[in-house]
Order: sequence, then structure tokens, then C-alpha cells
Amino acid sequence: MRLIAARVLTCLILSCVALLPGAAQAQGFSALARVLPEQSRLEDSGAGVALQLGLSQGVPYRIFALDDPYRLVLDFQEVDWTGLQAETFDRSEAITRARFGGYVPGWSRMVLELTGPMQLRTAAMEIDPETSAATLSATLAPTDAETFAATAGAPYDPRLDLPPPKKFEPATPRDADAPLVVMLDPGHGGLDPGAEADGGIAEKDLMLAFAYDLGERLVRSGAFEVLLTREGDYFVSLERRIAMAHQQGADVFISLHADAVTEGMAHGTVVYTLSDSASDVASAKLAERHDRADLLSGSDLSAADDVVTDVMLDLARQETHPRSTALARAVIESLMEQGGPVNRRPLRTAGFSVLKSADIPSVLIELGFMSSPRDLELLTDPDWQARTAQGILNALLAWRDADAARRALVRQ
Repeated sequence: MRLIAARVLTCLILSCVALLPGAAQAQGFSALARVLPEQSRLEDSGAGVALQLGLSQGVPYRIFALDDPYRLVLDFQEVDWTGLQAETFDRSEAITRARFGGYVPGWSRMVLELTGPMQLRTAAMEIDPETSAATLSATLAPTDAETFAATAGAPYDPRLDLPPPKKFEPATPRDADAPLVVMLDPGHGGLDPGAEADGGIAEKDLMLAFAYDLGERLVRSGAFEVLLTREGDYFVSLERRIAMAHQQGADVFISLHADAVTEGMAHGTVVYTLSDSASDVASAKLAERHDRADLLSGSDLSAADDVVTDVMLDLARQETHPRSTALARAVIESLMEQGGPVNRRPLRTAGFSVLKSADIPSVLIELGFMSSPRDLELLTDPDWQARTAQGILNALLAWRDADAARRALVRQ
């Protein structure tokens, strides 16, 4: 069975360097570090902010700022955040939200959302020679928007970021009888938990478990080869998820989610395809929330395409979009045959970034809504999970055969 994520570059041990002016350089350390909650706090200090993060040992780190919205990002190799609660850790009025978790395998990230522009003044990691415990101390001071923008931006790091574009080479035609490559995309992960419910139930965990179950069924059918955008609890940016599908030559992209609504009630499965204009207000808000989570985690696709590129991508989507819609309809019909439940308006459109691949049929499946007690009970029910995974497998098999027949007619 082949269940893999796209290649991730090996993380090397480097010196701990803060990447903004005024930050201090520390020493290099390796292995997993645990956060020490009782020695960690984020609080106002005069007009600025003071950060103290207690760790069981020193680790490499970097610090940088991101604009629009104002954020401070701290990357570590690697930190176990168990026990640290954002509600008690963040005591600062200048920090609207602190989020932390896995970023890519081997690296962790903390993102601080700022109420206004602030500049990193000092940063240093002190190591206790007797216990090896470490304390990262950093201070922020108010600055103006122009100064903040001038120093903001993520430095390129091949261990953490996408590789530079390669020279285009036409794909080698595959055997017509070869299994289709399906990229499964368990939503959220790491410092982005997605929707959450009482009892510590997080969307990111439910979707990863479901993706593994679905992937195993697809592979056992003999008709599909399966890849995952993430194989554990770490963050994967929207841009990286799309890049993985292209790098691995995926034939189909399926993003898996189980969201929550803050207004009204929503029940049942919904399947989304890409559209510049959402089919309803709820879909637009949902897409905005998904993409904003990525933005606040340190990634931003808002300026990824220029005008010419957008036109070329739209031309490519003229062929791909009908195939995506056919796949979405097949999933809905199959899930209804399995007993659902599906939403009363199960097929919708929205501008989800993960659906923007121009040449890969892509759908986003909201398996249910964690804000609905009935849906939450089903999402955590192994029998329902098995029926739903089987329904998606049946849909893919039916879509594969119909799609092959349609493509043959197009070639004629």
C-alpha cells in the first residue's frame, strides 16, 4: 500500500538565529523539546510586549514578521506544545490571538496576531548548563506601519518552504490501465485545528483518521494509488497542498473537512467545487474562514497569480471544471445511496484555494458540521465513517469509468 505525502526536505541542525533587526543569536541544539507552561507567558511590558517561552532544552529557531494582518512568527525545531494553553499563556492586550503547533515534519510554529504594527527589539535563548533547560525571551515595541512593512516577510528556507520552480517538462504519458493517483487532503493540522467540539474533538484529527481509512479502501480496490498532503498533526499551507498534487502527478484532488457554523444550523454532507462567486453567503464565509486560517498561520496566496496567469488558468479550468462537477455529483449520489445524511443543498460552489488547481479535477467534501450534535455523533461513529468511505470509493469508481468514456469522445 502506498500512502505517502509529498517529499519533505530533511531538516538539518543549524544555529538558532532570529531573522529581524535587533534579534540576538543563540547556540545550536537538536532533539525534541517540551514547552514548560509554568515558565511561559506573553504579557504587556510598558508600551510593548514581553515573551518568555520555557523549553526543556534549546532548539534552533527563527523569528520574522508578516504584514496584512500584522503577525509575528516563531519557528522551532521541534517543540511539543502539550500543556500550553493559549488562554492562560497570552496575557497581552496587544496580542489578539496566539496559536501554536506542528508546521512541517520536524518543525513547529507559533503565530502571534498583533493589534498593530510592532517591531522585534530583542531575542535571546538562554541555556541552563546544569539542566539544559532553555528560556527564549523576546521583546516587541510599537512601530509605524511603514517601518513594519519594510522589515516584514518570511525568509526563504528550503527546510520549511516550497522549492523554487523547476523548468517545465511535459508529463510522461501513463498506461491507460494504470491506477488513478488520488491526493487526499485532510484539512487543517498542527497549529490550525479547524473546527473544535467539546471533549477535545478537533476537525484536524477526525479528518486525518478518515483520510487513512478512505485511502486504505481506495488502494485495496486496486483502481487507485493514494497520497496524503499530511500524514500527521502538522500544518500544511494551502499553496503546499496544491503543489504536492502537481509534484506527485495526481489525477484527482479530494479535500476533507468537517466545519462548524456560528450562525443558524447546518446538517449533512456538502460537496464543493470551485467558483469565483460562491453559490450562497454561507459558502463564501466558509471559504473565507478556511483561507484566513492559512493566512494567520503564516501563509498568503492573495498575490500568487498575476492577471496573465489568471487568464491562462481559467482557460485550463474550462476542461477541468466539468470533470470536477461530475465527480462532486457522483460523490453526492453515492453517499445518498449509502444512507447519507447529505445536506438539502449538497452541491455548492466557493472560492476555496485548495480547489484552484487548473488541471486536476478537485472537490472539497464537508463530511458534516461539528456544530450539529447529530453530525458530530456520526463523524465520531466508526460505522458511519466506514459507510461514508465506501460511498466515496464507489463514487470514484463510477466517475473514473464515466470520465474515461467522456474523454474518449472528446478526443474523437
